[in-house]
Amino acid sequence: MNEQTPHPPSRREVLRTGAGAGLGLAAAGTGAAHAAPGTAPAAAPARQGATMAGVPFDARSTVRVGIVGFGNRGAAMIGHFLAHSWVRVAAVCDPVRAKAERAAAQVVAAGHPAPALYVNGEEDYANLCARADLDFVYVATPWESHLAIARSAMLNGKHVGVECPAAMTIDELWELVDLSERTRRHCMQLENCCYGRNEMRVLRMAHAGRFGELLHGAGAYHHDLRALLFSSAYYEGPWRRLWHTRLRGDLYPNHGFGPVANYMDVNRGDRAVSISSLGTPALALAEYRKEHVPPGDPSWKETYVGSDRTVSLIRTARGRVIRLEHDVSTPHPYSRVNSLGGTRGVFEDYPPRIYLEPDHENDEWGDFSAYAAAFDHWLWKEHANPPGAHGGMDYLMVYRLLQCLREGLVPDFDVYDAAVWTAPLPLSHASIKAGGAPQEIPDFTRGEWQRSRPGVDSVKPA
Repeated sequence: MNEQTPHPPSRREVLRTGAGAGLGLAAAGTGAAHAAPGTAPAAAPARQGATMAGVPFDARSTVRVGIVGFGNRGAAMIGHFLAHSWVRVAAVCDPVRAKAERAAAQVVAAGHPAPALYVNGEEDYANLCARADLDFVYVATPWESHLAIARSAMLNGKHVGVECPAAMTIDELWELVDLSERTRRHCMQLENCCYGRNEMRVLRMAHAGRFGELLHGAGAYHHDLRALLFSSAYYEGPWRRLWHTRLRGDLYPNHGFGPVANYMDVNRGDRAVSISSLGTPALALAEYRKEHVPPGDPSWKETYVGSDRTVSLIRTARGRVIRLEHDVSTPHPYSRVNSLGGTRGVFEDYPPRIYLEPDHENDEWGDFSAYAAAFDHWLWKEHANPPGAHGGMDYLMVYRLLQCLREGLVPDFDVYDAAVWTAPLPLSHASIKAGGAPQEIPDFTRGEWQRSRPGVDSVKPA
């Protein structure tokens, strides 16, 4: 189905981004009311199409890509798309012309035809999405624009991949699910941490039963971003810092939740049922501003409400417990925590260590690298030293996505994963406001979670 829309909604129709906008979410132009972040989820809306679980891409000899957004993330990722002769980056979009032109020059330098430029303001993505010569749209823009661009891509017949988080409210996540099902186009959360070497090894070990029956896991985003949040050069404007003036909960759950959800087959035999969250006072950003930001800077008009650290507990239908944490405001080393425990042992990351029966004894951690030969994912065996940042997981994520598009395979994750992995963002805010009271996580699969099916633990194509 290639369902057209004469005027795809703009970013401004999704969110007012000014510092005084508060939660600022406006109704989107689809006929559905969109609640502010943190409101309780309503009953699942009636399905408008068939499930997208297990739906393969159509095979194609050339994968034609459009890229929207060339800030730090988009600029770092384009090279991974250009690394393959059978991929054509046909169009690039950014309201800052110089950024789009630098991206276009990279395309030409890689030996590909020059892409079309879309640089006429923040809504020109709609014209990129309307092109007839694109198969996939990659979105690396501020969070508040993800829904509008993904909507435009799907309504114009394109598959779409969105950087974290997929959207900002439960109603918006339902809209992505419904659009994907109705248009028969995949909408994916491009969660690179699912392709980390440690994460993929633990995943295969869990599926091989080495941890016994799974009981608990944990993931986090602990990353001291204070200097970057107040930088005038790193982000295009203060958009990311402003979310700390609007929400109290976990603003970035996907990096921690995605891998653990994969270990436990969430949406593929289990499902996340509820979340309970607590948050500390919001002190660290104001303290950093006092020490490092000169008087008169616009940030002095901001009041930060985002908890310096949030801790959430997610309960699954099978009774398992997942702990999520978020902290980008206080000084600490980087960590995604990344742990998994079962009846036969436990893995903990940062640094990686493992304790399994009968391999280990005397309460002494074992060497996780000893399991590489038997349990490393085929992607890591095929690409032993992948290029690029984040230890190569960005490259492997893009490579695997493009492989699935080219060969007509089912993607490793889908719109239901995008919705579930992002749901802790608004629901943790609601839980903290309610004193830690549990919040229901909707069944975005509408019952499909009970069916076992493949995911990131994929079989190497013939």
